[in-house]
Amino acid sequence: MTHDQNIAATNASRLDAKSFAALGEGQVAYVKPITSEEVRRFFPQAPEIAPNLELFALLSASGMPILVTDSRDAAVANAWAHDLRTVSLN
Repeated sequence: MTHDQNIAATNASRLDAKSFAALGEGQVAYVKPITSEEVRRFFPQAPEIAPNLELFALLSASGMPILVTDSRDAAVANAWAHDLRTVSLN
């Protein structure tokens, strides 16, 4: 680990949970595979969706939901359209 990486790691370990969750906000988004049964957990306002569908949620760095789609490519394209770098979560 370089000196700069050590400093960054030390500073990150001093962040409270709220500050840590805000890191990357407006810069990073997460693509997470979800099932249609999980949609309401991320998107409480979503209408009923057919069961047993494999979907993809785009979430902000802090975990706030941005969108849900049936295509990983569509989630990534939406992130790029909003100048967000994407990271995949399993």
